[in-house]
Amino acid sequence: MKKNKVAFGQKVAFGVGMFANQMFPATMAIFFVVLVEDLGLSLTMWAILYFLPRTFDAITDPLMGFISDNTKSKWGRRRQYVLLGALIMGVSFVIMWQLYKNNSLDYNFWYFLLWSIVFYLGLTIFSVPYVAMGYEMSDDFHERTHIMAVAQFIGQWAWVIAPWFWVIMYDQDWFSSGEVATRNLAVWVGIGCMLCAMVPAIFIKSKSTLNETSYADITIKSLGSSLKHIFKSFKEAFKSKPFKKLCLATFLIFNSFNTIAGFSFFIIVYYMFGGNAGDAGIWPTLHGCVGALLTTFMVIPIITWLSKQIGKKKAFLVSQSISLIGYILFWFLFIPGKPYMFLFALPFFSFGIGGLFTLMMSMTADVIDLDELETGKRREGIYGAIYWWMVKFGFAIAGLLTALLMKSVGFDNDLDVQPEGAITGLRLIYSGLPILGTLTAIAIMWNYNVSEERANEVRLELKERKTKINILN
Repeated sequence: MKKNKVAFGQKVAFGVGMFANQMFPATMAIFFVVLVEDLGLSLTMWAILYFLPRTFDAITDPLMGFISDNTKSKWGRRRQYVLLGALIMGVSFVIMWQLYKNNSLDYNFWYFLLWSIVFYLGLTIFSVPYVAMGYEMSDDFHERTHIMAVAQFIGQWAWVIAPWFWVIMYDQDWFSSGEVATRNLAVWVGIGCMLCAMVPAIFIKSKSTLNETSYADITIKSLGSSLKHIFKSFKEAFKSKPFKKLCLATFLIFNSFNTIAGFSFFIIVYYMFGGNAGDAGIWPTLHGCVGALLTTFMVIPIITWLSKQIGKKKAFLVSQSISLIGYILFWFLFIPGKPYMFLFALPFFSFGIGGLFTLMMSMTADVIDLDELETGKRREGIYGAIYWWMVKFGFAIAGLLTALLMKSVGFDNDLDVQPEGAITGLRLIYSGLPILGTLTAIAIMWNYNVSEERANEVRLELKERKTKINILN
């Protein structure tokens, strides 16, 4: 079978969009601490601000997926939405973080909530068509993994860069406070990521869809009918057992990770440095930065190679098993007075998230082929929306759980010295929750059955079907 190779420049253009797609959440995770530490919002407010906008984002994703799949345009189905979403994201991100301590807590809460909803609307308009672009760039089993590997390699730089904001934000030579820092850094992040997000819309090739006859009507007048199509598409997609496995496994791994992601800062500061953020120095930064560098230069190349040698499923099982070692080691290697020790856990830990999206996005593209064979419909947007709906809704739940779990162990951000057992509770959750989520995900994926052989059979059948249709026409 002739391989559908994609030019390296096209892969890079897609990857630059992934940098923006990851830089925004990477930055948000850090800036969110400022809402509590500098602006005085309660953990309850933090949980609401984390949960509601992301829930809104998750709800709008399916609608955007349907619109993107059925758009008739000389620019194709995706590019115009990617461009519009990038613009909305960039501008609203800048405005969202213009918060001042002198304002009342209620004002800052509602101001941030409303602008974050605008931001997440832009994220939906951008990310759903953008992800679908990646799914349709190639129909080759291994080339899809290469595309996602390049994208994840570029996207991971967001997680290398963002942790250094910890250093900049609380350095008096740069900014007088974290509050001032977020207002200024948001401008650079918002505009820079907006430009990066526009790159796929400008440079990735697409074909006109003006003459397509199989697309559903998406006019305002037919909104009711369109919503029926969306629910029907969702129902059909969730009938796919392989796709359900991909969604559930991703939900468990990514969102158990995100639930405890913010704990590392508090564990390092309060457990290893007695509550003094100044003494903690760059160690919170190194935790995120070194992990991202290992993912970029070690994990992604290894996973890409391993996938070609033993298949995507086995590569997934191996990578997640390795990550379990990292989570176990964190319990033993967060040592007061020896902060460098936790660095030895990072190479193992990095295989979890590093291997997840490189493989899962590639496997989702294979499942989309299977769906087309069974239904006769090509629905990258719907499948991408459902997959990322699971990610985003779980991300919203993770934010809610983070605050609730911190409260449940007795953590109080107003205290320099935490109550007895609070930090131990955080450490137990930090290692235990991801281990539980990862083991469950491994069990779910154990019988995933879309192998390279099956994927190639599906593509050959699709090719034969299209050839027959072209002959008849």
